[in-house]
Amino acid sequence: MSADRLFLFLGALSAAIAVAAGALGAHALQSVLAPQQLAVFETAVRYQMYHALAMCAAAWTIGRFRGRAATLAGALFALGTLLFSGGLYLHSLAGLRAAAMVVPVGGAAFIAGWLCLAWTAVVAARHPH
Repeated sequence: MSADRLFLFLGALSAAIAVAAGALGAHALQSVLAPQQLAVFETAVRYQMYHALAMCAAAWTIGRFRGRAATLAGALFALGTLLFSGGLYLHSLAGLRAAAMVVPVGGAAFIAGWLCLAWTAVVAARHPH
């Protein structure tokens, strides 16, 4: 599968999961989780959705510009989602404090992904249409 199709697929799938998780948090978890745990869960959902859309943006960018930075951005957004949102989900739902330790690494991956997209905008040549 090409990189643009891969990140479009991953972004769309991640967005669907974020919507489902958001519904779960809004309806089923309010009576189960403490308010602080629910806030952590909602942060995980919000950042997962932001970066699902970012993966879709990376997919679009890969098809439009030359260079590897947009592909790297997509990979960093996927990794960041796994570590940042995944770590927060595990921390809020299972109380795993160790899971929270990977959250900053996921955040750094998100930042690096956005910087890769910015780099693409500045230096990459457009694909001829």
